[in-house]
Amino acid sequence: QVQLVESGGGLVQAGGSLRLSCAASGGIFSIKAMGWYRQAPGKQRELVATITSGGSTNYADSVKGRFTIARDNAKNTVYLQMSSLKPEDTAVYYCNIKGSSMVLLPFDYWGQGTQVTVSS
Repeated sequence: QVQLVESGGGLVQAGGSLRLSCAASGGIFSIKAMGWYRQAPGKQRELVATITSGGSTNYADSVKGRFTIARDNAKNTVYLQMSSLKPEDTAVYYCNIKGSSMVLLPFDYWGQGTQVTVSS
């Protein structure tokens, strides 16, 4: 069973920075893509950034130039460096991984979520 452990959320003032981490473990054969999504109160979950096994990245327009996604393949860990944070970035941030298990079945798992609050 794949497990995801997220860390790094918290309270920060506008203009500040935070780094989120998400480590995956357990029964993983390969990871195809890792990403971060967020959900603000009363809104749908939305994509923030994704990164493939080859390093290709994709960002929401709202975070381009401010957020950077990176991954450590050896540690099955994905990071989200968030800078120039704005109050509208306040949300619960969820890690997501897509890959194959040790019996070569595809999987798609979500982390438990970590709260990011940006004060004005």
